[in-house]
Amino acid sequence: MIRRALTLTSVCLFAVSSIAIAESPRARDIGIPLQGKPGALNAITDVQGVEVGHVTLIKGDGALQRGKGPVRTGVTAIIPRGKDSTAPVYAAWNTSNAAGEMTGTVWLEERGYLDGPIMITNTHSVGVVRDAVVGWIVDHKWPGSWFTPMVAETYDGFLNDTDGFHVKSEHALEALKIAKPGPVPEGAVGGGTGMICFGFKGGIGTSSRIVTTPIGQYTVGVLVQCNFGVQTDLRIAGAAVGQELNKNYAPCTATPAPNDKVPACKAKPDDKPGDGSMIVVVATDAPLLPHQLKRLAKRPGHAMGRLGDISRESSGDIFMAFSTANPQLNSMQMEKISVETYPNPLLNPLFEGVVQATEEAILNAMVAARTMTGRDGHRVYGLPHDEVRAIVSRNGARPQ
Repeated sequence: MIRRALTLTSVCLFAVSSIAIAESPRARDIGIPLQGKPGALNAITDVQGVEVGHVTLIKGDGALQRGKGPVRTGVTAIIPRGKDSTAPVYAAWNTSNAAGEMTGTVWLEERGYLDGPIMITNTHSVGVVRDAVVGWIVDHKWPGSWFTPMVAETYDGFLNDTDGFHVKSEHALEALKIAKPGPVPEGAVGGGTGMICFGFKGGIGTSSRIVTTPIGQYTVGVLVQCNFGVQTDLRIAGAAVGQELNKNYAPCTATPAPNDKVPACKAKPDDKPGDGSMIVVVATDAPLLPHQLKRLAKRPGHAMGRLGDISRESSGDIFMAFSTANPQLNSMQMEKISVETYPNPLLNPLFEGVVQATEEAILNAMVAARTMTGRDGHRVYGLPHDEVRAIVSRNGARPQ
């Protein structure tokens, strides 16, 4: 299915406001073999009620000037039950390496459910986004007198003026305002604008699986902000893609060229991208309780391992999972209620769905994202579709 990538540029940061629409292929479109049955949209929004919105900020080129740019960043909003609901969701979180931040996890761990949206942005914009979300929750009259919203981050400093604090409160609020069900833009959009995945351009990706169990059919949806991994480690459908492509596609620094020719790109930038980070949001309509969602939130690490990652020492690989079942939940509940529950012995199909959807979401992010040059001429190449297709085909790769 072809995705349309939406880039929203904010009036307060740019001279004009515009919407750019471009065709964005996905992993299946370029012949990558994958397991499982996706939902109609192959997106987290296949879980009924989930809404997603992105605000993408891109401005300037050339040398880094703190506070001025270049800007390659943004913010993404995921609203579990949609803007019209003030009911919490049962939720839980986990991590495979915790060199990062996801606010709200302490209170989530304590009580097992989440109020409001989940936001994803860059590392140094967590605070302003969190404050904006508190105001949004209050304005939407959520039950309660205080709130600890969930805001996660990955670092975009190789391409972006990340110390310039370009994400503002109004960008977070705009992402929430435009969040909607339906197709989800992927690649260099929203919080994923300046991100790098396995040394290639990364960003936002999503996928879903229809899971059949002995007691019924359920949907598992995943959205990732992909900013992790070392290029030479990348394996796609079992093929050592990263090792074959590293010579020609490693991140580099574009140097000024005479006569307006295409700038050359040195093999080694002055400051290489770090180990990066990975945020995964898992949604399901299966009636899972917090302890079961905690188990679901362990599984994205398996998908990262399938692709060759080891969760490196300075990578912030943080995952959360929520269930849209049990809509009768109330944040200020003062009476007994009955909730639907799911049997533990039947969790394996859901675990499998999470791993499959996370793997595909990562690949969708990389396939959709195109080459980007950011601060100080730092360039990160988009995954070369034809070469990946040829490597996977040559190695006789099959779904893992």
